[in-house]
Amino acid sequence: VGIIAWGMTLVLVGGEIDISPGPAVAFAGVLLALLNSRFGVPLPVSVLIVLAVGLALGLSAGAIRARWGVPTFVTTLALWSALRGSAQLTSDTLPVPIPDATFQWWGNGSLFGVPVPAVIAALLLGIFWVVSTRLPFGRSVYAVGGNAEAARLSGIPVAAVRTAILGITGALSALTGVLIASRLGSGNAGAAEGMEFDVIAAGVVGGTALSGGRGRMVGTLLGVLFIALLANGLVLIGVNPYVQSIVRGVVILVAVLANVVVRRD
Repeated sequence: VGIIAWGMTLVLVGGEIDISPGPAVAFAGVLLALLNSRFGVPLPVSVLIVLAVGLALGLSAGAIRARWGVPTFVTTLALWSALRGSAQLTSDTLPVPIPDATFQWWGNGSLFGVPVPAVIAALLLGIFWVVSTRLPFGRSVYAVGGNAEAARLSGIPVAAVRTAILGITGALSALTGVLIASRLGSGNAGAAEGMEFDVIAAGVVGGTALSGGRGRMVGTLLGVLFIALLANGLVLIGVNPYVQSIVRGVVILVAVLANVVVRRD
């Protein structure tokens, strides 16, 4: 969730939204497994292909938004449906095994006692913090989210910024799909179901404004930790799975309302 949430923060700050990460993760895992197990493509090459495909899908959604002005909710909703269906069709809704046992280290291994996916998430957090606070691209994202027309008049390539942030989220979703496939030892069309809501919730709970222009990576980090603690805590105390969904929905709504009230004050 954290890996995608860093990119989603830029998307939300830029005044956009991407609801396709869940199916994108599942599709990436299935594609990786098919390339390696059925077509014999070496794993490193398969991973690079999957990351490139994820980036291309995100850039395509961003280009449609930038070129024709179609809201990103609509373009990513279409992507959500197409990717989930593609993953189910190509895998026959069955897990596609990845025979290389060493590959599972990326999803299940650890470095100095810290899980590898957590190490990757931490490294990416540092990179995205620098991008959002120190580089011109990050400042451009904030400018576009705050006032796209003013950003355009000041010389910022609004279309390119919007395309780039969705491309980044697509690539991060693909990376997450690779890690989950490594953890499971297979590509699974049912993986990451509902993950997009946790990713968006993490940003919102962390203080990122859905209207764009405001948000911080540190806040998203706190949101990721909160969502994870909430989900695990509800499981540990034995709360009914259906009630868990209700509780998480209420928490997200309260977080959004609190965010709005604070901004007004």
